[in-house]
Amino acid sequence: MSTNKLATKGLEDIVAASSSICFIDGKEGRLIYRGYDIKDLAEYSSFEETVYLLWFGNLPTVNELEEFSNRLMANRKLPEIVNQLIHSSKNAEPSDVLRTSVSALQLHDADSTDNEYEANLRKATRLVSQAATIIAQHERVRKGLKLIEPSPNMKHAGNFLYMLTGKEPSERDQEIFDVCLILHADHELNASTFVARSTVSTLSDMHSAVTSAVGTLKGPLHGGANIGVMKMLRNIPDPSGSESYVRKALEEKKKIMGFGHRVYRTEDPRAAILRKFSEELGKRSGDTRWYETTRRVEEAVKKEKGLYPNVDLYSASVYHYLGISQELFTPIFALSRIGGWTAHILEQYSDNRLIRPVAQYIGPKERRYTPADKR
Repeated sequence: MSTNKLATKGLEDIVAASSSICFIDGKEGRLIYRGYDIKDLAEYSSFEETVYLLWFGNLPTVNELEEFSNRLMANRKLPEIVNQLIHSSKNAEPSDVLRTSVSALQLHDADSTDNEYEANLRKATRLVSQAATIIAQHERVRKGLKLIEPSPNMKHAGNFLYMLTGKEPSERDQEIFDVCLILHADHELNASTFVARSTVSTLSDMHSAVTSAVGTLKGPLHGGANIGVMKMLRNIPDPSGSESYVRKALEEKKKIMGFGHRVYRTEDPRAAILRKFSEELGKRSGDTRWYETTRRVEEAVKKEKGLYPNVDLYSASVYHYLGISQELFTPIFALSRIGGWTAHILEQYSDNRLIRPVAQYIGPKERRYTPADKR
């Protein structure tokens, strides 16, 4: 197939799908899930309710939410073969273990070969629940700690922090982490979501799509960006050195992670919420260094380059204050985004057409073959 259209690098501004799941208003700095502003969901909703909204298109009734939450809680345990995989991967990167474990789950899922709607809902439910267990258990294996069994009655955010630390988190920590999961649950047709939809457009299975998405999210220009932010913060010993750090980095043409966005032309609305959490957690812990350094970096970058922060800038310090190790930042992104990935997968299945773009060919066209002994 040939085309006379000019290629758009990175597919920027190319409309590749129609979706009713998520809308980003880049000019106004708004993020909307199924018609609901992210600010309202962050203030009033829960991760479970948000996933329900993403999957089914409407907020649940009290009874629907209770039933949905119970299904998530009932599917937290892992098959023994996946437990063995986690134990044998002590020194592996957490994102790699999550990706491989998701793939392994497919081998032991009762609905693995069934792509009907109800079967895919069951698989999506298990994936959202089991991802938390995979991430938390591998972290404890990495640290040589005793594994913590999933709670049979805690909400998703609280259960994850409990399995991770072995201690029941404070009510406020649970609330903050729950909002973090809501903020990261979906973001329209980002790289990992596009890959997930492309995978199932071939009528492949849900586990394969989520495996593809985790591998895509792993990249430092996508889900790994807040790790880059945390590394930057660690390289600034004192908040007072933030401005000079930024100036030096810009002079050396180094990328400062946590700023700018392909879609937003103003502040990422998620960053504003996380900024408040970072300040609150810093004050509560008695160590405001991470918040103050981030804030001063933000001010310096805005002054020097006119760039606004994105979700990654403040999520780094928030996760740090919650006691989450830097290596888990990307898997936790996946822990939340599986809710959005599976929503998009379900939507793609419902009105599928194979995703097959074309490339603009820029190579030579008229070359004649020469035998090897005459080259």
